[in-house]
Amino acid sequence: MSNHINKLFVVSIIISLPIVCVGQSNLLNAKVPTDIGKLSEVQIASNDNTPVPYGFVDDRDVMWSKIIWETIDLDERINFPLYYPTVNNGLLSSTRKSLFRILMDNIESGEITEIYRTSYFNDKLTFDDLQQSLLSRQLSSEGIEKSNAGEEVSENDYDIYKVESDKIMQYRIKGTWYFDKRLGELRYRMLGIAPVAPDVSTLSQGPEAMADALVPLFWIWYPDARKALNENSVFNVKNSSQPITFDNILNSRRFNSIIYKEENVFEDREVKDYIYEDALRQLLESDRVKSQIRDFEQDRWNN
Repeated sequence: MSNHINKLFVVSIIISLPIVCVGQSNLLNAKVPTDIGKLSEVQIASNDNTPVPYGFVDDRDVMWSKIIWETIDLDERINFPLYYPTVNNGLLSSTRKSLFRILMDNIESGEITEIYRTSYFNDKLTFDDLQQSLLSRQLSSEGIEKSNAGEEVSENDYDIYKVESDKIMQYRIKGTWYFDKRLGELRYRMLGIAPVAPDVSTLSQGPEAMADALVPLFWIWYPDARKALNENSVFNVKNSSQPITFDNILNSRRFNSIIYKEENVFEDREVKDYIYEDALRQLLESDRVKSQIRDFEQDRWNN
């Protein structure tokens, strides 16, 4: 029992999916390189990319719950699958895309529509709205000289800065831990995910300025993104012929994260708002919240 509880924050309830796609589909049968990735009609018919639906949970069965916000730091090795690839704005091949590239492609195509400004999902955004936080036009040094001299400035005098896959430093996620008294289990349900990058206005100012200006670009209501994430796979370093879908890796919590906020009476203030400039104590506070949630299930059985 204790081993099960200790692993809850590393691997929660795993949604098992039969993986019928492979890392390089049709690789062994390809006559020309363009045949790689093409599926036969039989493979297409058998390849069900529909994510396993969440089971219905009656509010009366939720004995206890707590909403938390977490940060996934992409500098940590265990989280690398959520960061790479970064070349060509996250597009290495048709089967190798970064999480950010997948999200942006599906937002642009209209597959993902539930996009919001904050994690409370009350200010909806469109793809056009996102361009303001992803793209910046700034006068180059030559353009500034022209402007100061009273000369006409052209489009060629502007530098274009854009947030792409290599600029994503973190992901923030919002989810709820709840105790289902009907099943007698502590479970987790992800509610939202947000890519975090330097403010686009700081991209011309160097690494230090960028590191001090990290902001969530937008929030996605996670259930709306599940289909798109289930159709794309994370590179499996142990077996490239058996990739894992992004939906599976996120739902099964196969990443490392730090709690930076929990719902509370103080307008959901963050840990840094009441523990100032002390990274160690902030980390210990995050662990305290994590332990409080983890111990809830054990306390139910002990009492």
